[in-house]
Amino acid sequence: MSTFLETADTIDPALGLGFSLFSPLHWGWLAFLALFTCVVSLLYRSGDCTARVRWRRGLAFALVADELFKMAGLFIGGNYMFDYLPLHLCSINILLIAVHAFRPSRTLDNFLYTVCIPGALAALLFPTWTELPFFNFMHLHSFTVHTLLAAYPIVLTVGGDIRPDIRYVPRCLLLLLGMAIPIYGINRLLDTNFMFLMDVEPGNPLYPFEQAWGNHLYGFPVLIAAVIAVMYAPVYASRVLRRLAAQRNLAA
Repeated sequence: MSTFLETADTIDPALGLGFSLFSPLHWGWLAFLALFTCVVSLLYRSGDCTARVRWRRGLAFALVADELFKMAGLFIGGNYMFDYLPLHLCSINILLIAVHAFRPSRTLDNFLYTVCIPGALAALLFPTWTELPFFNFMHLHSFTVHTLLAAYPIVLTVGGDIRPDIRYVPRCLLLLLGMAIPIYGINRLLDTNFMFLMDVEPGNPLYPFEQAWGNHLYGFPVLIAAVIAVMYAPVYASRVLRRLAAQRNLAA
């Protein structure tokens, strides 16, 4: 328990208390993500409008509580820094989900589907907190908060309350750009790296662009285009197939 309040920046790697990518511990967390999301999706689909509202707000509340748990651990351990301000994309998504739970909109629907799901899943598949042991507040927070971030839009998509529509993607990109511009200024002011706008390390999907083109920012348009294709192509392909199947049934 002596390392419970440590962070990835303060723990001694020589202790060897962390975990490896796709180790049994890592697979256990991924299995928890899958099980949790499946169970909540089934419960959400079977619920009426009132139950669905409660589920949405309950998940949003859990996300905010998880973030407050992190902040409390940082302050109690004396490890709070500007880098922990809620300006990383995942922290921003917590706030957007809290807004969406009470005032949903088609733009937020598609932003959470397009940005939040792949971002949270990428963090869970390739965690940057591997130095931390299981009994550590940042280890627990990082896995649980990203599980909730992925689960919220997945559950609502499975339940039919989020219907991906590529026509809203330009609005999502404008929202993303509208956040990135002031955050870039904050990074310059505070010497931080929110949204990975200033620098990337090996293992980050933007790092190859840094190596190839000298600036990782060139990779953002490429990755964004790839994410949009991955997230929307299956949706529209399935809709076309269902439409064709319906037409065949009518013809028969």
